[in-house]
Order: sequence, then structure tokens, then C-alpha cells
Amino acid sequence: MEEKKNVTPYDFKGRLPLKQAIPLGLQHVLAMFVGNLTPILIITGACAAGSGAEELAAVQVALLQNAMLVAGLVTLVQLFSIGPVGGQVPIIMGTSSGFIGVFQGVAQSMGGGILAYGAMMGASIIGGLFETVLGAFLKPLRRFFPAVVTGTVVMSIGLSLISVGVASFGGGSGAADYGSAENLLIGLLVMAVILALKHGAKGLASSSCILLGILFGYLLCMVLPFVWSTTGVTAEGVEYTKAWVLNWDKVAQASWFSMPQLMPVKPVFDLRAILPVGIMFIVTAVETVGDISGVTEGGMGREATDTELSGGIMCDGLGSSFAALFGVLPNTSFSQNVGLVTMTKIVNRFALACGAVFLVLCGLFPKLAALISIMPQSVLGGAAVIMFSSIVMSGIQLITSEPLNTRNMTIVSVALGLGYGLGANSAVLSGLPQAVQLIFGGSGIVPAAFVAILLNLLLPKEKKAE
Repeated sequence: MEEKKNVTPYDFKGRLPLKQAIPLGLQHVLAMFVGNLTPILIITGACAAGSGAEELAAVQVALLQNAMLVAGLVTLVQLFSIGPVGGQVPIIMGTSSGFIGVFQGVAQSMGGGILAYGAMMGASIIGGLFETVLGAFLKPLRRFFPAVVTGTVVMSIGLSLISVGVASFGGGSGAADYGSAENLLIGLLVMAVILALKHGAKGLASSSCILLGILFGYLLCMVLPFVWSTTGVTAEGVEYTKAWVLNWDKVAQASWFSMPQLMPVKPVFDLRAILPVGIMFIVTAVETVGDISGVTEGGMGREATDTELSGGIMCDGLGSSFAALFGVLPNTSFSQNVGLVTMTKIVNRFALACGAVFLVLCGLFPKLAALISIMPQSVLGGAAVIMFSSIVMSGIQLITSEPLNTRNMTIVSVALGLGYGLGANSAVLSGLPQAVQLIFGGSGIVPAAFVAILLNLLLPKEKKAE
């Protein structure tokens, strides 16, 4: 079958010229790079707090390297598919942050250490296979996900990410200078450049607006030390380096080439980890349905097909099992990149594949990874706020693709009000069992999806007026 000629970035299939595809793919890597590594840093830290800090520190670099390699390989499977695995949709895969709450609970219950991390890997292998089976039998379950339900899930994904984007905008919530005028100014300038390019430029400059905005942020942070002091002092009199300062030492210390290590942590199969993690794989399947629905609606202007949803979920599952063999936490669809697609409408899989190849190279050449990892949070935040808000708009488009009657308005309003409200204010669930808190208190996505699915089943359908 001949590929389409005169391919544009807005065509899913077909090969773009490399000079166009590489920058379009690279901006996807920049959008997800920090988020791909952060869960591993958090979970290894939680395990090290219990015991075995030295053992975990010895393998942490290998885990971070493997996270880039795995994300790139699993993304390629999602884009092009291997048999039924892979939805052939413009989705970027990466280390899921949705499992952080469950894995922290596992680390606490098992006393931390390398053993607890190994149990997480064992649970991820089994849980990933379980999600693969769910994906294979998705078609009879599709009736539970009409546009009003998937649209509500997509909206809740966007709403939950906006707070993350705003936190980055301020310099990162853990930064000593969080919310400083300097961080906010950097974020605003990056945002202004992106908007100016998106709506004022044409061609590659417009379609690569996120990448160019982030590069502008890098240049700005290189110049600012000549104008502003790079250090500050806390109220306790402790000196700190400001969050926007580029850490070039990290790039200098990184090695040029390193082979990925298979099973840096030996998997352990323990029910204390398998049961809660297995439940989370059901949850992440629902999130993936929302992500794929969001990217097809926002980027392609249509609903996702059964084959796309089924293949996408199977890729989520097998990709997570594959990731665990390299000591990496579950790999799922990245909502950050869904926002980038819905904002730019760029869905060309060859361009996204260039980004995936760059991720693989980052896994093989640590210097590349280090160069991206020093990106200031305020620079990322300037782009993230726009991208995540685009996801909300995709959810609204999905919801309004059907008649917005009284029944559908009730489903959306109650799901977002009660469901998302519970997830966003998880303290209200503190009196319930820990398993319930882990599932419904991690974010607003899961409870909103649960309420939307339940109401869609229970509320009687309105008869069409003659």
C-alpha cells in the first residue's frame, strides 16, 4: 500500500521530512521528560526511607536510564503496533505517576528497602498481564464508555493536571523560591512566546511552538545570571540555589554512553503488593480510555475505535510488564502529551516516532538525558499550563458531541462535582479503608470515572422528541 504523498503534520500516517519531524518529536520529549523520571525518584526515596538506602542509591541511575529507553520502545509499539498490541494512535508512553500512592503504601507495609521495590516490580509484571487481558476483551465493555463518560474522564484528567502545571509554573512546589516573581516571570514569558508563535507565525514555527518556547526558556535562564543573583537565603538563614538556575555540572558529570541493565532489581512476588497494584491497573485502563479518546477527538476530530482502544490498553499492560523487567515503574499513556496533541493538532506518527527514538537515545547516551533533565520547572510550567488546559477543552468537545440533554448534564455535573471533588480533597476519605483511599484519593480521575460510569448505567435514557 502506497503512503500518502504531500504528508502534513496533521496526517497520522506518512513520512514527514526529518527537518520537520525531528523538532515536532523533540517537543514531545521535552513535555514528558521530567514527569517520566519523577515517579522513580519518589518511589526509590520512599523505599530508601525504610532500609537499604545504599542498595537503592546504587541502582537509581540505572533505573532512570532504563526509564527513558523503555518509554521510547513502548511508544514505538503504541504508534505502529505489533499484532493486536498497540492502538496506532498518536500517544506517547511513559512512567505512570498514577501508581505513586499505591507504591508508597506498599513500601510502608513491607518496610521499604530493595525487597519492597522488587515486590513492586513483581506486582507490575502480573498487573500488566491482567490489563492486557482487559484490553483484549474491551469490545463488550465499550458500552460503558459513551462520549459523555469518556468526555468526563478526559475533562477530569485535564483538571487534575492543571494544578501540576501551575506548580511547575511557580518553580516546582518543592523549590525554596517557589512562587517567586522570577519563576513566575519566566513562566509568563515562555507562555507568551508559545502563544505568539502559535497564532502569529506560520509553518514549522507555529507547529513547533512548544519546542521553541522551551528553547527560549533555556536561553533566558542562561542570560538571567548576568542580571539576577543565582542564590537566595531562606527565613532560617540557609542559602539555596534558585530553581531557574541551569545545573551544567550535571551534564558534565553524565557519561557519554551506557548500556541498559536488565533486571537491576530482582522481581519479588508478594500478595501485599500484587492485590493493590492489580486494582490500580484497572484504574489505569480507564485513564487510558480517556487519553485515547481525548487524543482522537482533540487531534483527529473523531471518536476512538474499538481496535484503537483495545490495542492501546494492551500496549499499556504489556508495556508495564516489559518495563518491570528493567526495574521501571508501569508505563502508561502520558496525559501531558495528549494535551500537546490537542493543542497543536499534530498527530503524525513519524514525527512522534522521532521523539520516541530520541527517548531511546537518552537511555543509551546519559549526556542527552542530563541536558533535558536540567530544564527549570518554571520553563516547563509555561508550556504545561497551556497544554493541560487543552485537555479540558477536548473533554468538553467529547461531551458536546452528543445532545447535551438533562441526563447527560446530570452525569457530567455529578461526576465532576462529587467524583473529582473527592479526589481533589482526599482528606474527606480518611475514615475509610486504606485500599479505598489509595484508589479514590490519588486524583480526581478515578472517582469521576467511577461516578460517570455508574450514573450512565443507572439513569434512564431520555426518549427522543418526535
